[in-house]
Amino acid sequence: MELEKVLITKEGLDKLNQELKNLKEVQREEVIEELRDARAQGDLSENADYDAARNRQAQVESRIREIENMIANAELIDNQSDSKKKIVRLGSTITILDKSDNTEYTYTIVGSVESDPLQGKVSNEAPLSQALMNHVKGDKVTVRVKDPYEVVILKIN
Repeated sequence: MELEKVLITKEGLDKLNQELKNLKEVQREEVIEELRDARAQGDLSENADYDAARNRQAQVESRIREIENMIANAELIDNQSDSKKKIVRLGSTITILDKSDNTEYTYTIVGSVESDPLQGKVSNEAPLSQALMNHVKGDKVTVRVKDPYEVVILKIN
């Protein structure tokens, strides 16, 4: 069974590596200290601090495995050579005009693990991204959702 590739930008991969380092070098050590302190309290059968520390340990270890898996299966998104900037692709930063309210928006199309709409990073699996893929500046595109809307591509970086 082939594992699914995780599409990610270099910036996103760097963030995952930083989080992994923090989990392994800081949070893991904090949990060990919490467990040590809780054990020193004596009877573990009714020790809420010990139970909380064990739960946190499980969460930290689970996140470490999750990130290691994502990194192992990472496929870097090419931030595009100049010749490819004329077409919307994964990794493109695009400015669009939403025809429904005449408002301009700028988004970067990223893999789903990096998606953060509040930071302008839209998943390649989102209807907006899927509608824009392979289009060029000036194209009018209909985003097919429950209430379809049209956008015009103003700029591609």
